[in-house]
Amino acid sequence: MKAVFLMLLCLLSTAALALEPGERLAPWTLLDQFEVPYTLNDKTHILLVARDMDGAKLVNAALEDKPKGYLEQRQAVFLADISRMPGVIANLFALPKMRGYNYRILLDRDARIASRYPAGEGEVLWLQLEDGKLVEQKVFKEAGALKSALEAGGK
Repeated sequence: MKAVFLMLLCLLSTAALALEPGERLAPWTLLDQFEVPYTLNDKTHILLVARDMDGAKLVNAALEDKPKGYLEQRQAVFLADISRMPGVIANLFALPKMRGYNYRILLDRDARIASRYPAGEGEVLWLQLEDGKLVEQKVFKEAGALKSALEAGGK
């Protein structure tokens, strides 16, 4: 009986995490790879979320030939969950490499923000926002498709 109750509780908690169109995203603030804070606000139109290294690599591949400011021009931000990365690795290798990228990466070091969004392993979650409310969500598992969507401006 306890097992059934726990399973039901898990299912209900998963359903509670699902985002629905029209839902307002709670504001949050994170530091980027340069230790500069960013707060999610009503001007953000696209929120890209990667919960693992493979998802982050998709974003990097989609943006590798884009100029500095490319995401900002689209009112887009990239949130990367780096909570599973050992601190020594992050500080000695990953962060210095990220500082060389032409785009801003909002770093969730303890998964307190990224865990709000249902991004899966090896994928990028795209949240289309309007005035802080969710309009649409998409999942990308291929860099070319993500790149095309960004070029189209989310349409």
